[in-house]
Amino acid sequence: MNILPRLAAALLISTLPLAAQAASCSDTGGQYNDWKSEMAAEAKAEGVGKRGIDALMATSYSKATIGADRNQKSFKYSLEKFLQVRGADTIVQQGRSRKAKNAGFYDSLEAAYGIPAGVLIAIHGMETGFGGFMGDTNVVAAIATLTYDCRRSDFFRPHLIGALKMVDKGMISAKTVGAKHGELGHTQFLPGNAYTYGVDGNGDGVVDLYNQADALATTANYLKKKGWKPGKGYQEGEPNFAVIKEWNAAKVYQQAIAIMAAKIDS
Repeated sequence: MNILPRLAAALLISTLPLAAQAASCSDTGGQYNDWKSEMAAEAKAEGVGKRGIDALMATSYSKATIGADRNQKSFKYSLEKFLQVRGADTIVQQGRSRKAKNAGFYDSLEAAYGIPAGVLIAIHGMETGFGGFMGDTNVVAAIATLTYDCRRSDFFRPHLIGALKMVDKGMISAKTVGAKHGELGHTQFLPGNAYTYGVDGNGDGVVDLYNQADALATTANYLKKKGWKPGKGYQEGEPNFAVIKEWNAAKVYQQAIAIMAAKIDS
């Protein structure tokens, strides 16, 4: 029997690069610093530059983020309770006023992306009270912690890479703060989505989700790219309700946005 072909195949296999190992995860913060080094190597291989890597390495394990992730209650409320807790009546009242004062801006967004003003305004009001509170937690640390945590590593990993690339591009800094899960800006985009769908809404050449025009244009762009059908309904059972689901997975949230948006646009 000629063993040379087998020998050659074995030598070829031995010289092939080993498949990349995914960074480890943990349910506690004890190995976080070791994980950062693993994750930094993976991020660098995915095109993250020095500023992004430095931002990752400067983070600390966010206990506040883990605490929030383990204690999400509001999405378990009934729709009536959810609307009450989230201040729906106030959002509608203020939303109508904001639409009236900035009609040209909202009309331009609808012309460009097909998204009615009420939907964008309802999301803006629901997420941050129209920019009144955009968070108090370091964005990179929050996303890194959730990527390190074993519960949903695969979900948050692309958002960590997005956050680090945003740092590289100057869209955020290593010190930028957002919500407990790393959502940022006026409408609380996860970083991977902000990086992918970000739009310069005010024409200054910079995509800044802490600028209202950029944030709302980005929100409109996101909904359009997720399949929004201009001129079609967005209440439950109508074509665009499925796109609201792309924004938030909680049923009561989806219903609340649809209800408030209709009242703002009425």
